[in-house]
Amino acid sequence: MYLPSHFEETRHAVLHDLIARHPLGTLVTFDGEALNANHVPFELDADAGEHGTLIAHVARANPVWRQIEAGVEPLVVFQGAQTYVSPGWYPSKAEHGKVVPTYNYMVVHAYGHGRTVEDPVRLRAILTRLTTRHEAGMAKPWRIEDAPEDYIEKMLAAIVGIEIPIRRVVGKWKVSQNRPAADRAGVEQGLLGLGGEDGLAMAEAVRKGGG
Repeated sequence: MYLPSHFEETRHAVLHDLIARHPLGTLVTFDGEALNANHVPFELDADAGEHGTLIAHVARANPVWRQIEAGVEPLVVFQGAQTYVSPGWYPSKAEHGKVVPTYNYMVVHAYGHGRTVEDPVRLRAILTRLTTRHEAGMAKPWRIEDAPEDYIEKMLAAIVGIEIPIRRVVGKWKVSQNRPAADRAGVEQGLLGLGGEDGLAMAEAVRKGGG
């Protein structure tokens, strides 16, 4: 990933927060002939390893799990807020007109050789962790124990767990840091005017000058 130094984000807490808020990662692997991209919801165990460990599961019928432990190191991409930036928001447009549109975004790239999990007990723990988190806001949270045990055993046999200890993590926060202060303020106000989840998140990032 092209990464000018002024867009680089290195703080673990900030990188981990983006993964937690946007857990659907793009898992990129190499099958010996071509790159493959699978979209997988991940849990992050921030305390496991130097940079944390990503935890997920996939269908056993999906060949991606066989690629996790073989050959080329997988990459997982997590995309945060992303927005178009209009040059009309820059005060400098009125001053000299030498401005063009751009696109702001926040993204995390995580690298690490993974391992597969097929033990039913560990698989159940992975699923319990995932569902507990995502069901937390429900009026009546669903639990694995709510389904018949024989059905759960059948479902467990149809999946494979994945654990990826993160060896290297790269964060890119392209949030108008390369613009003058007045232009950054204009971008913030423009994004606040647009509203929406991404617009508001990006406006805050532009105001902070990063994560």
